[in-house]
Amino acid sequence: MSWLLFLDESGHDHKNCPYEVRGGIALQARKLWPFVQQLQQAELAAFGARLHEYRKEVKGAKLLDKDRFKWADQSDWMPDEARRKHCRGFLTKGLEKLPPSRDEFTAYGQACIEMARSVFQALRTFDAQLFASVIPTTVRKPPTFEAEEYLRKDHVFLLERYFYFLEAQREHGLLVFDEVEKVADRRFIRQMERYFSKTQTGRYRTAWIVPVPMFVASDLSVPMQAADLAIYCINWGFRLPGMGMDLAVREEIAREFGPWLSQLQYRGQGYRDGRTFDSYGVVFVPNPYGDGR
Repeated sequence: MSWLLFLDESGHDHKNCPYEVRGGIALQARKLWPFVQQLQQAELAAFGARLHEYRKEVKGAKLLDKDRFKWADQSDWMPDEARRKHCRGFLTKGLEKLPPSRDEFTAYGQACIEMARSVFQALRTFDAQLFASVIPTTVRKPPTFEAEEYLRKDHVFLLERYFYFLEAQREHGLLVFDEVEKVADRRFIRQMERYFSKTQTGRYRTAWIVPVPMFVASDLSVPMQAADLAIYCINWGFRLPGMGMDLAVREEIAREFGPWLSQLQYRGQGYRDGRTFDSYGVVFVPNPYGDGR
């Protein structure tokens, strides 16, 4: 049996998010289709429609935008049928470029939050494991050959955690990335190939990690959309105490989804330099180009 780690990025445009996050969710292969089916049903239950039919997709930055919470709080929580009816009105008017009514705004905001909740519930139901590496958005890549051609330290730590998990499970793991831009994707593939073939640690980790990444379009991949939501919530609502990870938090995300993230992140045992230590799926790296962490 094998696992698939669906990996996405958050905050890499350096516009609004406090951190850069690369990470996502690992699902066992045999649970992948039931997971997808549950989220497809959850989408219909929340919105009363499939979002792609209205040129929208399930993304963290869209589902949990500040406006969605504001719209949701405009009135009491709607009954399911009323919410779905008004959601369809909201989505249809979006295509027609007409202004939605207050009830339609409210329904869509509540549906977005309901959908996010359903994603996290499904992740727990199907025993997903959360992995992510976090760096400050202020980090700048130095103009060196090493920075251009080698994996960043935070990416190495991310693969390290995934390897520890797979080794404990005695199962192989695949890497599935969101397509970004071909030049950037090719550079990242080159860096990974160098890591897995040119370093002793990387070669050792191919015992469980299949070193051939796959790329998919996020709008066509339900698990990738779930990964996007999870790392968006890490960016805005999950902090590691005592690690210097102390930038701005959106309290509504931290309160609602922080406990889910804490529960879903991988916990296990790691080892380095002859010692064993507790290992966690979310790692903060203040300087991915320097020495130490």
